[in-house]
Amino acid sequence: MLFGLVQLYAQTKPFKKGIVTDEFIYEKAAFPQAHAATIAETPEWIIAAWFGGAYEGSKDVCIYTSRQVQGKWTHPVMVADGILNDTVRYACYNPVLYYAPNGELLLFYKIGPNVAGWTGWMMRSRDNGISWSKREALPEGYLGPIKNKPVLVNGVLICPSSTEKNGWKIHFEYTTDWGRTWSRSDDLNDGKIISAIQPSLLIYSKGKIQALCRSKNTTINETWSSDEGKTWRKLTATSLPNNNSGIDAVTMKDGRQLLVYNHVKPSPEQPDGIGARSPLNVAVSKDGIKWSEALVLEDSPVGEYSYPSVIQSKDGMIHIVYTWRREKIKYVQIDPSKLEFIP
Repeated sequence: MLFGLVQLYAQTKPFKKGIVTDEFIYEKAAFPQAHAATIAETPEWIIAAWFGGAYEGSKDVCIYTSRQVQGKWTHPVMVADGILNDTVRYACYNPVLYYAPNGELLLFYKIGPNVAGWTGWMMRSRDNGISWSKREALPEGYLGPIKNKPVLVNGVLICPSSTEKNGWKIHFEYTTDWGRTWSRSDDLNDGKIISAIQPSLLIYSKGKIQALCRSKNTTINETWSSDEGKTWRKLTATSLPNNNSGIDAVTMKDGRQLLVYNHVKPSPEQPDGIGARSPLNVAVSKDGIKWSEALVLEDSPVGEYSYPSVIQSKDGMIHIVYTWRREKIKYVQIDPSKLEFIP
């Protein structure tokens, strides 16, 4: 059962059991704003990336990375910009990190004058994010994972993707050779009645996959696959609220699902289902349908706390990065064995 936030705050605030580390990745940086963080584990360290610049969409917005080395985050380093030629420069958007089994750390990101007009790009690192290859353009019509990490299923890397032209629509892109060749699904919705972007993938037994999506419908929307992501069911609403802001989720080693999201139900009068980007919550589920509140990461009414990215490392710890007031990137490490739920 998912409990209301009023009850949750009244009974348990501050609701912080299980948090091991809660810190900023950096205190000062060359850019005034930061957003859309991503996180991955390599054999040497945890690495995070995000876009930073004057403001979202500004031509100076680039992709930055930081590595957690011996418990401390390195100073942010710019690894990708939006300079396309001598006369054209656009903003960078939405990096996504993924460590591939072949030893390549993949960095997907977007470049464009706006979200509707962006194009997909990627880079590779063979030294866990210290140095990077030249950027590679994805094939026309492909964007790669749009915000959240891919998942590897039976040798196929499934990249959750979406578009925002003529309505919000989701689709999935597939690669079996770490981004060198691609195929994709059709759009799963028409973007008119039920909207969806930025899917997050959860894995179950017997080829079952769930995709949870951001929407304009005031709800987190979902689709399911029963054949390892080859085909997908019709998009439907879940019982979880959505404030027209990004979410992320991960399947834990014990089979449970962990979701990071803003538990905010926008007013029906709000256009496009836009709601406040606070509080930022963690919920856990055994089946992806019934969710229990586990943590409140942020609940200040000042600023936004949004666009989470979450992974579980080999040691079982949960790692989350997210936007903190558009000023900084926050990092939280959680011990899932210490989480407590509302009875």
